[in-house]
Amino acid sequence: MPPVKPTVLNPQEAEKLERIAFILKTVAHPLRLGIVHLLEQHPRLSVSSITEALESEQSLVSHHLQTMKLKGILSAKRDGRSVMYSLKERDVSLIIECLENCQCNM
Repeated sequence: MPPVKPTVLNPQEAEKLERIAFILKTVAHPLRLGIVHLLEQHPRLSVSSITEALESEQSLVSHHLQTMKLKGILSAKRDGRSVMYSLKERDVSLIIECLENCQCNM
């Protein structure tokens, strides 16, 4: 039996896989995953609310929020003296949900 020749990805499939890899690399940290999880439950949260919920230092949470904002995963809007963060990319939630539901042996 001859070896199976792999099919070449079309440009759309390749682009989709690049996007998924980009999202996974961006959120590949427990604190960032925690932030995404919180923002799935509460569409808009302030830095202080996220810090309190995750029981983490404000400077560390702010750093991760800024990174995810710069990468296009989160959006931020000023509301008085607070900055409110929300998920900009619904794909993030879908990818994480898929990974949470996989039957991986860990």
